[in-house]
Amino acid sequence: MDWMAWTVPTAIFFAVIACLLITFTILAIKFPETPRVGVLRIETTRGDRLFITLLGSAFINLAWLGLVSAPQWGALIVCLIYAAAVFRWV
Repeated sequence: MDWMAWTVPTAIFFAVIACLLITFTILAIKFPETPRVGVLRIETTRGDRLFITLLGSAFINLAWLGLVSAPQWGALIVCLIYAAAVFRWV
């Protein structure tokens, strides 16, 4: 995989995503849930909210790179706040 130019941050990113997927799979098996309706007025499960969070976080990070000259750690903080809001209200 030399063509991919793996770096430590890239490996950490994919490891975190893999751990999230494993964790949410175990949670779904141990604690099944019924979908709930939030502010978007659509039924969502934990997995749906995780997907919405990951997609929104990607856009937050892209916007941060293009519009803000601050370090990327600031985008991480914004993404964590966004994730908490999605899992609470969506």
